[in-house]
Amino acid sequence: MDRVRAIADVVLYEGHELWPSRRSTPSTGQRWTIDGVYPRPYAELVGDRWTACAEFLMEGSPEADVEVTLRFLHAVHRQAMDGDAPVDDVLAGGGIRETRREAREREITGGRVPVARLLRSPVRIPVAVAAGTDEEDLGGGARFLRLWHRVDGTVEVSAAAVGDGVVRLRVEVVNTGRAEDRDEAVQAGMMCAHVVVRARGAAFVSPGDPPERLAGAAAECASDGLWPVLAGAPGRYDTVLAAPVVLYDWPQVAPEGSVFDGTGAGRLLVRDVLGLGAQERRETAAAGEALMGGDAR
Repeated sequence: MDRVRAIADVVLYEGHELWPSRRSTPSTGQRWTIDGVYPRPYAELVGDRWTACAEFLMEGSPEADVEVTLRFLHAVHRQAMDGDAPVDDVLAGGGIRETRREAREREITGGRVPVARLLRSPVRIPVAVAAGTDEEDLGGGARFLRLWHRVDGTVEVSAAAVGDGVVRLRVEVVNTGRAEDRDEAVQAGMMCAHVVVRARGAAFVSPGDPPERLAGAAAECASDGLWPVLAGAPGRYDTVLAAPVVLYDWPQVAPEGSVFDGTGAGRLLVRDVLGLGAQERRETAAAGEALMGGDAR
């Protein structure tokens, strides 16, 4: 399994509380333990985040390029239907099937971009997830109607030279959608958003443990809401994970039964989602089957 995706999946499903969120749940209840990037009008009104950014160093040849991927959870309303009537729950398939909020994984990749181009001007990757619906037949006239709202934003990637063969990369995630209240903000939000950056022909510099000759340049990197670390196989320098939680370089998924180490990352309660398929993940996000399998450290 891809080591980086494994850790990124933990970030997604640590942030998304997996117990059910029913229609009767108070609107002030928090469903997300790791927050999101919300539409700017709402975020500025209440002091939430509408942008998040990460800066980190890279050494490489003039021919180097990078690929940036944004991943987040998109809130989905799952409405139980009895015929054409919306209901809180319905008896189907030998059990009670409830109205609740789910989440779906979204992933936006901008393709490879030469670093030389980034040094000339920023590149903006559009985020445009259309609103939509789908239905699931439960039998006996019962069904689920799923609805999700549009998510709009950008991922801006830029670079600046800070020394001979050394550049500072900046990745900024911005939510350009619209929302007037908390519920609309979550529906249009990028929940548990994080970024994976892969380099070709270059090596990233450890943000937390840079070599002495680059310590000053690393200290000048400014990150806000996304905290970059080296990721992938230990000892490799071609991938950075910028997550909304603080991790160490080359984080790993600890084996079952490992003891939390008391650090910021160790205190995270991580669900064992790594063995789940796409349908199982959707069911987990809906039904709240929190599988406590390990911790990221």
